[in-house]
Amino acid sequence: MAEKTVISSGLGHLFMTVFVFNFANFMVVPAITDVTMAALCPGEDECSLAIYLTGVQQAITGMGSLVMMPLIGNFSDNYGRKVMLTLPMLLTSLPLVILAYSRERNFFFAYYALKTLTSMICEGSVLCLAHAYVADNVALPRRATAFGILSGISSCSFVFGNLSTRFLPSTASVFQVAAAVAMVSVVYMRIFLPESSMEAAVIAASLKQETVNECLLEKGCTDNRRPIRTSPSLHDSISFLRSSWTFSQAAIVAFFSSLGELGLYSALLYYLKAEFHFDKDQFADLMIINGIAGIISQMILMPLLARVISEEKILAIGLIFNCVHIFLYSVAWSSWVIYFAATFQILAIFAGPSLRSIVSKQVGPTEQGKAQGCITGLCSFASIVSPLIFSPLTALFLSDNAPFVFPGFSLVCAAFAVMIAFFQSVMIRAPHAVPESKVDESVPVEP
Repeated sequence: MAEKTVISSGLGHLFMTVFVFNFANFMVVPAITDVTMAALCPGEDECSLAIYLTGVQQAITGMGSLVMMPLIGNFSDNYGRKVMLTLPMLLTSLPLVILAYSRERNFFFAYYALKTLTSMICEGSVLCLAHAYVADNVALPRRATAFGILSGISSCSFVFGNLSTRFLPSTASVFQVAAAVAMVSVVYMRIFLPESSMEAAVIAASLKQETVNECLLEKGCTDNRRPIRTSPSLHDSISFLRSSWTFSQAAIVAFFSSLGELGLYSALLYYLKAEFHFDKDQFADLMIINGIAGIISQMILMPLLARVISEEKILAIGLIFNCVHIFLYSVAWSSWVIYFAATFQILAIFAGPSLRSIVSKQVGPTEQGKAQGCITGLCSFASIVSPLIFSPLTALFLSDNAPFVFPGFSLVCAAFAVMIAFFQSVMIRAPHAVPESKVDESVPVEP
């Protein structure tokens, strides 16, 4: 009973950490488009330079994350989740301080450069480590629900962050509050979040070391044993992807769904700015609708559905509704259609937690960080490919030089990428869950 209380307390502090951290970062999302446009193209509603700079930042961030996410996940398996959470949370707050001070052109470029550098390390790492933390502390049958709650917490922070932006008096105050809250999240995490419960991982590591010692005693291989590596190579990551057919299918789904979603996020705000003249407050209204739909979905619907429907079917449902959700944005003829399309998020958001749960069941307790880092790394690879496709399409079809009149064409392409993920998801069969007592055998013992 005492152990369960500690675990519950640890998850509670994790959820609060994720909420406060995401609150700070989501606050600036509705405002950053206006800041970017004002710095690069003052007084205009369409700016190709802003679109391309956003795409370049996204691609560079993706390249960094592709390398860093598997490393961070693997290091967290060896050194603990809390230790590895500290650096990305701290670095993420630094660019916000720049725009909290000034949003003039020179300060914007300083923000842009620092944000790009820090995102190479930090982008997606908090989410990756949070999923690994949950997997450490929640049994297999309840893991999908726990991942859903974690996603719901993020949706709550999304709503409250955008509500704050909606009612704060100025753009300057948005970044000032966001920077302060980001610092608070780091302090809260360091004081209150206990280190992840990883007893199973410790036992597994001990068993593996005992096996090594027996080998050394029986075969006399004291000097020619290969040292155990603590950082994964590219070959290790590829081998990890090939370790399970279900894991490989989930990786394909993760790539294409991320490709479509990143295409949506990179194009949507500029599309709405150019076609419907949205500003900070209207962006915030739209995101609040998305966030409320996510809260209802993750806190109420998904825990109920997870009891009666397999994770594979929930994944497919989320992807098909995500496809419809993006397509409606692309063909919107009035602003009310945009708000209506946002309500489809109530089912579209199913995809993320169900995919993470499927992945977590394919590996043992000593590999949760590596597994989640591998999937996050693939999502980062999608963020490299996405701007190469969607930034030119968005800039072209929002300009006067479009080959035909279809401002939302890039969003249709994003919906098509999600449709590919949907077709792959329906081929995933119920995976064979790896038992909790599985020992990490990724490093062979050489005689």
